[in-house]
Amino acid sequence: HIARAELGAGAAFSGITTRTFPSMHGKLSAQTALDLAHPDAGPYLVSTKAIAVEDTHNFGGGTVQSIDEIKKLHSGAKDMNLTLHMDGARIWNAHVASGNPLSEYAKYFDTMSVCFSKGLGAPVGSMLLSTKERITEARIWRKRYGAGMRQIGILAGAINYALDHNIERLKIDHEQAAKIAAACGLPKPDTNIVALDVSKFPFDAAQYANILKENGVLAGALGKNFVRLVTHMDLTNEDIDQVCEILKRTLVA
Repeated sequence: HIARAELGAGAAFSGITTRTFPSMHGKLSAQTALDLAHPDAGPYLVSTKAIAVEDTHNFGGGTVQSIDEIKKLHSGAKDMNLTLHMDGARIWNAHVASGNPLSEYAKYFDTMSVCFSKGLGAPVGSMLLSTKERITEARIWRKRYGAGMRQIGILAGAINYALDHNIERLKIDHEQAAKIAAACGLPKPDTNIVALDVSKFPFDAAQYANILKENGVLAGALGKNFVRLVTHMDLTNEDIDQVCEILKRTLVA
């Protein structure tokens, strides 16, 4: 997500060069990432300073990263003096799906970002987690980038409610996504995102998203053949049953 979305903000604001590598459904391979890392690349190539991991992986279809791979990455990165960042916008889903404590993910990363509106149902809100020293520096850059907000106590109240009440219910979203995947003839997803490949159908992703919209279902077209369907707390089981029927009716080769 950091590399593909956000309008290249890392390069535009901070002069950061990003490098990605192929993976199946966005799954982390610690060895692949470490093999690509060059902490001291000399005067001509780009030296690696940090490695970012996304969990769950959005464009991979809500993939939960293996905690064993994260441990391997942490060990190798420490030996190479590299910083690790976790894009944990959907870390709550990874926690519920895997059963791993949230603290188990956090202890392997120098920084972690989390989002309170994805899945948890808060109206807005993200947070950066790290050491006191790093957060002190981050607050300076937040101010410079114009990202600070004022009078946000009411938003913080909504976030507190979401953290207290909406984490464990994410398993309902995962169960509903599994029903949608089954209706599409797909394997059970890790969490609440169904990645639908329409390359074998007589329409592309944008066309199929329009077909679904005409039938009352909102889905995202991400790329030529990739349609993303995401379950969330505002959907009832009856809604999911209706979505499944629409998918079965419209997914005709």
